[in-house]
Amino acid sequence: MSELTNIISETTNRLLEAYTSREQKHASEAGEWPTELWQALEQNGLTQPLVPESQGGVGTTWSDAFVIAFAAGRWQAPVPLVETIIASWLLSQAGIEIPSGPLTLIDDGHTLHINGDTISGAAAAVPWGQRATHAVAIISINDQPHVVLIPTSKITYIPDLSMAREPRDHLSASNAAFISAPITNTADISLVRCAGAAMRSAQIAGAMQAAIEITVTYATEREQFGRPLAKFQAIQQMLAVAAAKSVEGRMAAEIAFRTIDQTNADLSKAEFDTASAKVVCSEAVEAITDTSHEVHGAIGFTQEHDLHFITQRLWTWRAEFGSESFWAERLGRSILSRGAKNLWPDLIARQSGA
Repeated sequence: MSELTNIISETTNRLLEAYTSREQKHASEAGEWPTELWQALEQNGLTQPLVPESQGGVGTTWSDAFVIAFAAGRWQAPVPLVETIIASWLLSQAGIEIPSGPLTLIDDGHTLHINGDTISGAAAAVPWGQRATHAVAIISINDQPHVVLIPTSKITYIPDLSMAREPRDHLSASNAAFISAPITNTADISLVRCAGAAMRSAQIAGAMQAAIEITVTYATEREQFGRPLAKFQAIQQMLAVAAAKSVEGRMAAEIAFRTIDQTNADLSKAEFDTASAKVVCSEAVEAITDTSHEVHGAIGFTQEHDLHFITQRLWTWRAEFGSESFWAERLGRSILSRGAKNLWPDLIARQSGA
């Protein structure tokens, strides 16, 4: 880890630890916007790490952005941090001026279409839709993918919440104004979905680590039959398996971000590792949540405990920007298209970095 990466990691974790108390998370679930947290993130450049310095950003690598997304998951940051990071990056790639404030993303599956100088259609479960100043989507115009920036003041939203009580609002646009610019994208899948899957993988990895940490602490402190839970062999086995799954998830996510850097952010060339990360992290969610709640017992589900903040987000993020089934199918189709005889050579080539 480079010196800059260490600085970014320390800064992000320090800010999120300071501004994401249990009370703040409850307030956010009740609809309160964490103004101080967002201002601190913006002032420290953590909302635009992938934007070049010439465009007002920090100009760091995707590997640096990984530590931000990982920390956002670890502390369950109640703001659209990773959405703003991706949206800002897309706008910078297209040469569109990046607006201030939180941004959101419109994933695949929307029905938005261009009518001359306006845009109409709908999109479901837009993260933090009403809180964002603008929404960013990838829309094909004349068979060319374009980054589209839509002011949320021109959009109608129906409020909704995810399982974790994070805003997932439904969007409706009718002849709304927009700004667009073409972007190079050779993949047959939206850059929003690819980048979103990578970021959600990092968030899941961070949240899984948080779940393991508080579960190990609880097992060490909680006594049953005269000794700590952590002294029971069955509990030790459960924690060991869960910890291994957590580490696997983090490694898969880190590899995906590193590959994006190695391909100069050509996500079409990084899709294999991005898909693998989303599959590995999402499938690990079940083992982590099962173990954490089994060790904690009923207390883990209470509003007074931090565990439910973590596991509800894990269940939510697991399904967003493509579930593990979605990405596993894409992996399978990619492997089949290459032919069975090429599977092992391809894996060896990836391992060696060829």
